[in-house]
Amino acid sequence: MKHKDSAHDSAVSHVTGRSEFIDDRVPQQGELYVEVLYSSIAHGKIEKLDYTEALKLPAVVAIFSYTDLAHNRWGSIVQDQPILAEDEVNYIGEPIAVIAAKNQQAAIAARNKIQLEISRRPNIFSLTAAHEQKHFMGERYEISTGDSQQAIKNSANTLKGVFISGGQDQFYLESQAVIAYPEENDCLMIHASAQHPTEVQHVVAKALGLQQQQVVCVVKRMGGGFGGKESQSAHYAALAALVAIKTQRAARLCLRKDDDMIATGKRHPFRNDYTVAFDDTGLLQALEVDFYADGGAYLDLSPAILQRAMFHVDNAYYLPTAKITGTICKTHTHPNTAFRGFGGPQGAAVIEHIMEEIAQNLGLDALAVRKINCYQGEDRKQTHYGQSVDSDILPKIFAQLEKSCDYQARRAEISADNNNSKATVRGLALTAVKFGISFTTRFLNQGNALVNIHLDGSVQVSTGATEMGQGVNTKIRKVVSEAFGISEDNIRLMPTSTEKNANTSATAASSGSDINCAAALIACEKITQRLANIAAQLWAGESFDGVKELQLDTSTDTSMVEFTNGQVFNDNKQSIDFNKLVKIAYLNRISLSDYGHYKTPEIYYDKDKGKGRPFLYYTNGVAASEVSIDKYTGEVKILRSDILMDLGRLINSGIDAGQTAGGFIQGAGWVTTENLYYSDSGKLVSHSPTTYKIPSIQDTPRIFKLNFIENNNNILNVRASKAVGEPPLLLGLSVWAAVKNAIYNDGVKTTSKLKIPATNEEVLRVLEGFE
Repeated sequence: MKHKDSAHDSAVSHVTGRSEFIDDRVPQQGELYVEVLYSSIAHGKIEKLDYTEALKLPAVVAIFSYTDLAHNRWGSIVQDQPILAEDEVNYIGEPIAVIAAKNQQAAIAARNKIQLEISRRPNIFSLTAAHEQKHFMGERYEISTGDSQQAIKNSANTLKGVFISGGQDQFYLESQAVIAYPEENDCLMIHASAQHPTEVQHVVAKALGLQQQQVVCVVKRMGGGFGGKESQSAHYAALAALVAIKTQRAARLCLRKDDDMIATGKRHPFRNDYTVAFDDTGLLQALEVDFYADGGAYLDLSPAILQRAMFHVDNAYYLPTAKITGTICKTHTHPNTAFRGFGGPQGAAVIEHIMEEIAQNLGLDALAVRKINCYQGEDRKQTHYGQSVDSDILPKIFAQLEKSCDYQARRAEISADNNNSKATVRGLALTAVKFGISFTTRFLNQGNALVNIHLDGSVQVSTGATEMGQGVNTKIRKVVSEAFGISEDNIRLMPTSTEKNANTSATAASSGSDINCAAALIACEKITQRLANIAAQLWAGESFDGVKELQLDTSTDTSMVEFTNGQVFNDNKQSIDFNKLVKIAYLNRISLSDYGHYKTPEIYYDKDKGKGRPFLYYTNGVAASEVSIDKYTGEVKILRSDILMDLGRLINSGIDAGQTAGGFIQGAGWVTTENLYYSDSGKLVSHSPTTYKIPSIQDTPRIFKLNFIENNNNILNVRASKAVGEPPLLLGLSVWAAVKNAIYNDGVKTTSKLKIPATNEEVLRVLEGFE
């Protein structure tokens, strides 16, 4: 059954203000407000923590420290981070104590009365300082293919450099928020704004000395996540849960935007030391990159993020020989964490920088360099980690967009315009993305779904996916609708709950729709197989009179049974109403519910060898962006962007278009305006909407064109679709490359020092030749 695209399942409630978020929940009688005492020192020893006076305030109920926890360590990969600081703090914003009060004003007053003394210890704030002092944590990783040293030695051309990409705040509209409700028998119900309900459940249970079955985490929706609620929501859930279990009262913890930005992790800043070898046509011969990621004070998800950066250093380009290494640097800042792209943008940024550098070095158009280096043909299709790029889609979309955006004519026009303009200079770049889809940790690539058909033919679906505005529920609903052949209006996606869907993975890695749609489809197919069996028996003459009970007959042929338009029919044009068949199945005690479990096939990776097939498939795309720079202020304006994406067979074109456009703009923000400023003491200064500049409508392209190619060949994935959440963000690099091109067009001999983000100040610095 082919449906037209439906609207986002929360579209109406969002625009009418009826969508419920965590802090919209009506307070229970006796509910407590939770505030957190944070460290204002980046690195130091806690000399005194005295909350005697604070407890005397009449509306203050309790104050808790790490001594009140059964277990005081958490971490998604390595449990190295305290839930509450013990004798030492390692970043500004690190939680030290939790205050519970009858109202928010009292909680804040109590926080101000706590006597806290911290003696300062030596600190490291910058990635450069951590690199110089070898202040590292975690493992060092390596991926290599061929003899890169020999290839570099024999090459006609080599370039060396250091490329810097900065961090980025997720800037979700709903800050970290959680309400913990105590239940009988020391159980807890946690309502959280979290991408990973299972991790919330597990962290809370362990912190409080409970079994996991005693904790249920429910996520109805988030007001944005972008990776910032993949791991770190569990930390705040544990703090609220501590109050709830100790006081036996509901506990509400909702961070204010300033506190959220100061205390929570961002996209990892990266320092990348590289050497590249190439011939006189710009064809790559070898690449060596040494990645240094700023992990912050604790590991969090840094190892996985660093590895994905290393996987994506090739982006869309074949590396005949390569040596890619990676190290996590420890600084006394908030632990950096997941952000849309999960290291992929930082990896791809290096090679896109190099493409521009090669072009400038050889006096070529960077598009020509990209086209000859992109994956193509049988002998240039294997990645540096050993996975095959199975199609020649990249040359196709490069050529298609070059033509459709009129690249060559515009290049000539820009050159002529730049010769006649003194105040502005324009640049143009066309970049690509080849983004691997799957969690790089294999066991995370699994999901489950529970599907229930009710007697009126309506359906409830529960999965491990969490809705953060990206439309995953809308896609799942579409898949279930097609499976049963009924209207999407008859299908409801339930809030995600660990009691219905246990041991699920985070909604992350662009795989939320893939994994959960597939699990839901498996559950639906189990049910439709039973319904088809009953229908086939009825058509064959079996009667149902309320006395004789129909049984499932495995010998019954159901291969020609179809579900569409609310009907179930076969090739003999026999049919039965779906709702009627549901009731007959129920009266014959045939289950109308089922559970589907899906695990992503054909993926593996040997970390020690640096080889494998970590991704099920790749999502591909290209973008051409044109910018104008004001040479007196450094202001960047995006004049035009054209995007062409390969998303397989789209499940919902509206959702996919929105994700593509939104991801691109978020990527453009990362590479231009979103700069994180820290004081000399290590405190984030740009911690509010007034000081942190996410893209506004004025920062979007004046002309914005978005198209998809037709591709039904991704048979490995559900409905032949491809993931869309993260890949478009990497196309924002086209904006940064266009800025780099514009600066070069202004006569600057080298643009190698241009960093990410290319803020007004950064652009002026490079235009004027300052180091």
